[in-house]
Amino acid sequence: MSLPLRPSPTRHHDTPPAVDNDPPMRSKVSGALAVVACAACCALPLLIAAGVLTTAGAAIAERTLLAVSAGLVVAALGMWWLHRRRSARRAAAASAGCGCGGGGCGC
Repeated sequence: MSLPLRPSPTRHHDTPPAVDNDPPMRSKVSGALAVVACAACCALPLLIAAGVLTTAGAAIAERTLLAVSAGLVVAALGMWWLHRRRSARRAAAASAGCGCGGGGCGC
């Protein structure tokens, strides 16, 4: 038994739309802010040595900056995941409306 060959896509609507895998701008901004918070946390010993912060103030700032940085990383990853999910859903809906897979042959 031989299987029928799948025809090569010749029309524009035969190719499925691409899924956007790039992170959105809001995710990039959130990631950059997380990096800044982490860098500020690493600069705390220098601020203590310069006399800008006391040890107790640095301990509070360290905990706060670590929590903020972790929250921003989680938010950035969540926004990226949501963006990919919505993009994949849009691509699937666009490709299902045309062709034989969408309930009819042709557009």
